[in-house]
Amino acid sequence: MKIYTKRGDSGETDLFGSGRVSKDALRVETFGTVDECNASIGVARATLTSPEEALDAILARVQNDLFALGAELASPGALDKVPLLDQTHIARLEHEIDAAEAVLAPLRNFILPGGSLSGAGLHLARTVARRAERLSVSLAAQETLRPEVVSYLNRLSDHLFVHARFANHLAQMPETAWLGRSA
Repeated sequence: MKIYTKRGDSGETDLFGSGRVSKDALRVETFGTVDECNASIGVARATLTSPEEALDAILARVQNDLFALGAELASPGALDKVPLLDQTHIARLEHEIDAAEAVLAPLRNFILPGGSLSGAGLHLARTVARRAERLSVSLAAQETLRPEVVSYLNRLSDHLFVHARFANHLAQMPETAWLGRSA
């Protein structure tokens, strides 16, 4: 199978089960941003060090979830043919957040994104997840979208934030507090 089809040269792309749409359609922007989040997590995984490797299986599972979520967003006319995330996926994120937070010092102030390479990468992935969430909210206002899509992305950004902190904890990288107005 060839990777290029030339069908997109006119600025349109296919949605599975729904025909062709402009490549700048909100739905395409949304699943493209989910894909960007997935790639960002992949970069963070590639930078995990020995002490942080405990995160690899968790992040791999999230990447698989995001692939399913992207397939759902790209297949509005064929939801019966793609895997769908449900409340168990959201509950798993919550469980993983709680488990990581049990190890971390409680937050007493805002922190700056950074730390280890993987921690900084997960902070970046968090911002992409937030953008995907905002786009999914906009999409849900215009088209039918299952509420689990927005809920998953909302919980995912929290998950990535906590796991960025957890990666930094495992790498023994201190967090940098935001100085606020005194900066």
